[in-house]
Amino acid sequence: MKRVLSFLFLLLAALSVNLFSARAETPKPQAPADETEIRAAIKAQSEAWNRADIQTFMQAYEDSPDTTFIGLTLRKGFQPIRERYMLNYTTPEQMGKLSFDDLDVRLLPNSCGKTEYAVVTGKFHLARTAHGEAKKDDGIFSLVWRKGPHGWKIIMDHTS
Repeated sequence: MKRVLSFLFLLLAALSVNLFSARAETPKPQAPADETEIRAAIKAQSEAWNRADIQTFMQAYEDSPDTTFIGLTLRKGFQPIRERYMLNYTTPEQMGKLSFDDLDVRLLPNSCGKTEYAVVTGKFHLARTAHGEAKKDDGIFSLVWRKGPHGWKIIMDHTS
């Protein structure tokens, strides 16, 4: 009987060590590839903005007449949105340095499980020394992204 108890004790000890080490080595779940791509596009946007490069900043938007920006006014179409940025931020000092915080990326799979849309919410901050037409330095935003032939692109931007 002593032998059986000793064997059971050793077996339980071995199982406990294996269970503990398996838990300690369990990697953290990685973000889905789609989320990673969207976050990379947002990072590229802020980097372009901080170089005062509106053309590259706009590459995250879908080049479509249906792309929509909602701010103080509603603008529809890639070109009118780009023109708004060019008009409101005419110098690097007016553009300043853009940062994003509290980003939340929500992938929206369809009924077949394929993800074609995502919603991103967050906060923005502009650290700058001059203001043009755009006076707001801080705010919140929600973006609707669509995955198309050119990757993930913003189709609707609501910034306030």
